[in-house]
Amino acid sequence: MEKKITILGVWKEGWEITMKNLLSILGAVVLYVLTIWIPYLNVGTTIAMTTIPIELSKGHVISPLFIFDAKYRRYMGEYFMLIGLMIMALIPAYLFLLIPGIVISYAWSLAIYLLLDKKMAPGEAIVKSNEATYGYKWTIFICTLAIYVAIGVVVGIANAINDVFGSIVNIILMIVAMPFIFACYAVIYRNLTAEEQPAANLSGSTAETTEPAAGE
Repeated sequence: MEKKITILGVWKEGWEITMKNLLSILGAVVLYVLTIWIPYLNVGTTIAMTTIPIELSKGHVISPLFIFDAKYRRYMGEYFMLIGLMIMALIPAYLFLLIPGIVISYAWSLAIYLLLDKKMAPGEAIVKSNEATYGYKWTIFICTLAIYVAIGVVVGIANAINDVFGSIVNIILMIVAMPFIFACYAVIYRNLTAEEQPAANLSGSTAETTEPAAGE
């Protein structure tokens, strides 16, 4: 059975999406920071920022202004309910030597996207995310962890050369890494939640109906 996602596949397509949307994502971040102090509006923009992968998964270049779409405030009740359910379950999971919490975090990592994109109820989104990520949690973990490790290594080398140079490199990498992580999750979300197409019934499409011969 062909895998829906691979580490190299996610990175390759994620980088292509990042290059198309880098300025748009950075613009959205700037607008979010500038308006975070505005009550009520900041709820919608916060929800929008967490769901950037949904917009990226559609394949077009996003507009930074999408974070002000009123639809994100419309689902604030469901959003906070989902976050509450996840937190209540993750706290005891992390107390069991950390690993169960990490596993569940990745199992439910698509729940917010499913809630807003597929209009699922909070509980349904959690269950669907768990099903969609089954067999792929390790792939998702490596996809994201390797990015942070690579940043740490490069910044560490840059700091060893010069502290100021290290700071500049760190800022540049973080500016690129955040959109790249969003883009990787866009690929992961799109591929793992895509509806499977039923196999074509070749015999049914080519078979001819045999008419009974006269007199039979």
